Amino acid sequence: MCMGLGCNACGVMGCRIIQSPRERLIAILTNSFMPCNGRLPTLIALISMFFVAGSGLWSSFASAAMLMGTIVLAVAMTLWSSRLLAGTVLRGEPSSFSLELPPYRAPQVGQVLVRSILDRTLFVLGRAVEVAAPAGLLIWTAANVRLGGQSILLHLAGLLQPLGGLMGLDGVILLAFLLGFPANEIVVPCILMGYLSAGSLTEYGSLAELHTLLSANGWTAATALCALLLTLFHFPCGTTCLTIWRETRSARWTALAIALPTAVGVGLCVLVNLVCSLI
Repeated sequence: MCMGLGCNACGVMGCRIIQSPRERLIAILTNSFMPCNGRLPTLIALISMFFVAGSGLWSSFASAAMLMGTIVLAVAMTLWSSRLLAGTVLRGEPSSFSLELPPYRAPQVGQVLVRSILDRTLFVLGRAVEVAAPAGLLIWTAANVRLGGQSILLHLAGLLQPLGGLMGLDGVILLAFLLGFPANEIVVPCILMGYLSAGSLTEYGSLAELHTLLSANGWTAATALCALLLTLFHFPCGTTCLTIWRETRSARWTALAIALPTAVGVGLCVLVNLVCSLI
């Protein structure tokens, strides 16, 4: 779970140390509930723009407390989903765990660095390139090819608008999450690309400018809360999905790893939107 805070693909690979095949699979399927490094900047931006105003020590403390609250929620959902899987599709007896501590030796720094770069960093980056290259071509095509005077991007956003409204969002936001499949870092640039009808991914200059743009496109505190929940709980990125498939060699378990956090995120967004509408 802690490794998932850095990268869910690394967290999934780290599950190899679990000896029980059943418990290893549970850990793999639930690792994407932890917000990775690609989602944390979006969470921080949403908290800073819509829920904590001003600057100073108190604002910093409130922002940190709310971010910690989202991580605690992610931990709770990870444990709940693990219990759900252990009681349904992955029933079985829990295994015991014993750890034999080896003799302590001075680390060989050169060997550690080489093995980390070759066995881990380049391995994960290679998988990321496999996903990013075709996805980048798809995003560029959707933003630049026009049908009936509108880009394919806006047509797709229109199709997703009813579901987005039900979840307290809009079609552009939902489409941005789908286009963010190769990497969670591009979700906000995809939202800006949709709102600005740009032909490429667009970055924001400052949080104040981003807040102004989002507010001009109908964002409220309720919208931001639903976007925060969907950022926290949605399908794993493409690199993580590829890693899950290679670790499990099963399309069924990979599909479940995608469906489980997505169902939780969609359900929470619909519930929050309904409560906000009633209020």
